Amino acid sequence: MPRLTVLGSLNMDISVAVPRLPAAGETVLGSSAVVAPGGKGANQAMAAARLGAAVRMIGCTGDDNFGAMARSALEAEGVDVTGVRVIGGSATGLALITVDSAGENIITVAGGANGLVGETETAAALSAGGDILVLSAEIPRDALAAALADARAIGLTCLLNLAPAPAEPAALLAGGVGWLVVNESEAAAVLGRPVAGLAEAGSAARDLCRLGAQHAVVTAGSAGAAVAGPGVDEAIPALSVRSVDSVGAGDAFVAALGVAAAAGAPPAEAVRLACAVGATAVTRPGAQDGLPAPADVLAATGVSWPEHSWPGT
Repeated sequence: MPRLTVLGSLNMDISVAVPRLPAAGETVLGSSAVVAPGGKGANQAMAAARLGAAVRMIGCTGDDNFGAMARSALEAEGVDVTGVRVIGGSATGLALITVDSAGENIITVAGGANGLVGETETAAALSAGGDILVLSAEIPRDALAAALADARAIGLTCLLNLAPAPAEPAALLAGGVGWLVVNESEAAAVLGRPVAGLAEAGSAARDLCRLGAQHAVVTAGSAGAAVAGPGVDEAIPALSVRSVDSVGAGDAFVAALGVAAAAGAPPAEAVRLACAVGATAVTRPGAQDGLPAPADVLAATGVSWPEHSWPGT
């Protein structure tokens, strides 16, 4: 069984469906609000568990009801949450999400306790063991930098999802990282130039490898994803599905890539599988509710998630 440790955020999501996303200064009436656990780190941990990995979550919540709900949701999926620190007097992170009829979204995040992730959490992440350490950027940049440096020192492979892109993102890659995953806007923030479409995603992936990523993956939404690295330089078209809600799809992609890579899948195959899992996620409403299991991936895309069947498992 692939073993993943996830160092990242735990949030509570408040989502509203609207007929279209509002313009600046505009009010658009939507449906009733839905409150459910989320956060990039927690989503990635839950997605990996549903795909068959043994997962440990590291992060922070407040000592409020939202924090208890976030931890309980992960425990219900078999995720080890003993590394989640509960901080008295702090609020659990909160995400405000608006989703339109085409499944596109805008998200605003109040970090709350996620902003207090620090040495305690980086030490816990490194002591947790596992095949891959998955990191995302809704936690402080200093914690990311420390975890990457400590992981390099002990030879632990990291999968870094620079979402959202922090200040001076390229500097985080300078020491090297096993896997980097970014979307077009995040790649643009790292490289300092626009990135749009699958062809430019491929060029961006190659340039990100030159900055320090061993394998770089640039996702291009409904167009697919590009991967570059030793022995691989490929643009992988997306699967055609009907989008209902894109919230959490990127986290599903990251989790699937981490599980596949930890299990020994070749890089291009790992990205193809991640594309199938991400595509399945957009066909299902909700962030964590929409995260797919292998049977869901097969039903939505025709792609069979090959549980525990790669070399080295």
